[in-house]
Amino acid sequence: MSAVYAVIMAGGGGTRLWPLSTPERPKPFLPLFPGEARDQTLFQKTIARILGPDLDLDDITVVASSASAELARGQVPGVHILEEPQGRNTAAAIALAAAAIDRPDDDVMIVLPADHLIVAEDIFRGVLAGAAGLAASGATDRFGIADPLVTLGIQVDRAATEYGYLLPDLERGADVGGLLAYPLRAFEEKPDPARATELGRTPGVAWNAGMFLWRRGAILAAFRDFAPDVFDPIAEGWADGRLAGGYAAARAVSIDYAVMEPAAAAHRVVMASMEVGWSDLGSWTVLLAALDGAGTGRVVQPGEAAEAGPDDLVVERLDGRLVLTDGPRGILAGTPVALLAGARPTRDIVVQLLDRAARQEA
Repeated sequence: MSAVYAVIMAGGGGTRLWPLSTPERPKPFLPLFPGEARDQTLFQKTIARILGPDLDLDDITVVASSASAELARGQVPGVHILEEPQGRNTAAAIALAAAAIDRPDDDVMIVLPADHLIVAEDIFRGVLAGAAGLAASGATDRFGIADPLVTLGIQVDRAATEYGYLLPDLERGADVGGLLAYPLRAFEEKPDPARATELGRTPGVAWNAGMFLWRRGAILAAFRDFAPDVFDPIAEGWADGRLAGGYAAARAVSIDYAVMEPAAAAHRVVMASMEVGWSDLGSWTVLLAALDGAGTGRVVQPGEAAEAGPDDLVVERLDGRLVLTDGPRGILAGTPVALLAGARPTRDIVVQLLDRAARQEA
């Protein structure tokens, strides 16, 4: 039986939820949701949910920048961390994990972001266990894929341009131990609005959750075939103690563009369907919705003029502190601020969010 291990990607520039998140404390290390564990961050939630029953993990490794590594150690003492010398996107982070974590080629690697919301955690662990079994046993009999790269897909409910899309072969779908799985026809990354609308109307199309499972040997082979300009310099840099140079030489690209798109075209990817109350919390609008708050949100950039109406809220940093103000008011900030349009009816939710963040920073 193949062993299963997890790799948690805990990078991020802290820009999409500014000024709540910052480069010094990006989204994974913020307590965005209330719960039984007071002020538990997304990173802590990610670790805790995969340590639950039904998922027998051999070990967990976190891939993070030096700054994030210190936050990770403080929030989950004793966690094993691989430090990146610089951020080079997700392909580099996964290449480092594949090269540096010395495991048998048959062992199954689960790759998860550190900053996503999962509501149905028990179901999620079951999906991971089933998908790990699919990655370990292969899919030759069902799909003609001996060593699949398994990706988890989320049902599409709007024409989103911020997500990648998975296009499964619905006619060849199969129930694999209670898990609906399909060979992937194509993996399409972040379309324009017209294409997103077209994809959203296509039966069976799913969003890419950024969660993957594969044998170590399968991802090593995929890097060799599709992205040696990412993997080779990082692997060589790790082996000879010059990782910074290897990172500088590696192409900065997402795993989606570098590996998953060409692997899907080569019929080496299987999609497992997942409905677990997932969100990537990738914007203020999505975060407000996940908190059951009203309104939409965006980051107003320095020098950009904007107006906050009477139903709007503005989140900014003044003297290092998070401050919430009500509209109406004009905005012409020297640093980015968040404009939460229509959020004032649920102001208490935003106040509680900022209070949790302030306690974490104290």
